[in-house]
Order: sequence, then structure tokens, then C-alpha cells
Amino acid sequence: MSSVATQSLFSRFLNSPAGPKTIHFWAPTMKWGLVIAGLGDLQKPADQLSLSQNLSLGVTGLIWTRYGFVIIPKNYMVAAVNFSVFLTGMAQVGRII
Repeated sequence: MSSVATQSLFSRFLNSPAGPKTIHFWAPTMKWGLVIAGLGDLQKPADQLSLSQNLSLGVTGLIWTRYGFVIIPKNYMVAAVNFSVFLTGMAQVGRII
């Protein structure tokens, strides 16, 4: 691939409606911290975890996953991070139960 095509692809990413010049990029980028924290909690004993907290993370993750697909422009990064929040929350709920 030539550097012009790569630059064009990068320029399209940079200037896209959900690109790094917008909050639509940075908010889900920072939300990956919740996923990392949830994965870190896999090392904790299940009796030290909060059922209500992890259940609410799972439910809100599912709600916001749908939101990522219905907003304009569609934001797949929002959907991906929130689906990951849903998965980690539900994994913890499963461990707690």
C-alpha cells in the first residue's frame, strides 16, 4: 500500500465523525479502564465482589452496546467497549452466584 493511500486512510480516521478529534472516540477509549478493572477483579475471591455493582455494570453495558449501533454516526467503539463491560460484569455475577 502506498504512503498516499495510508495517509488518506489515516486522514479519514482522524477527521471521521467518531474519530479522535471528538468525544465519541475518547469516552469509550477511557471506558476500557472499567474492563481492565473487571478483569483484575477476576483474581479476587467472589465473596469480596459486589453483586449489585457487577449486575448494574452488566446491564448498563448491554444498554450502551445497543446505543452504539443506533446513534448516528454508528460508533462501533462504543458498542465494543460496552459489550466488554457487559461480559466482565456478567462473568463476575456468575462467579458471585
